[in-house]
Amino acid sequence: MKTLSLKLNEEILQEADRVVKTIHISRNAYINHAVHLYNQLSRRRFLQKKLILESKATAQVSLEVLSDMEKIEDGLKHEN
Repeated sequence: MKTLSLKLNEEILQEADRVVKTIHISRNAYINHAVHLYNQLSRRRFLQKKLILESKATAQVSLEVLSDMEKIEDGLKHEN
C-alpha cells in the first residue's frame, strides 16, 4: 500500500469524519472505498461516451444496410 499526503476541504473532511463514526470504519478505509467507487464511475462514464460515439459512427452504415435489404426484398416481391 502507498502512503499519500492529501489535502481536503474542511467541510468534506468533517462530513467524512461524521460518516466514518456512524458506519464504524476507519477514515483510511472510507477514503479508499470512495476513490474506488469514483474510479468505477469514471470508467463507466468513459465507456458510455465511447459507446455513444461508436453508435453514432455506425448508425449511418446501419441505415444504408437496411435500405439495401429493403430494396432486395422489394425486388424479390416484384419477381413473384
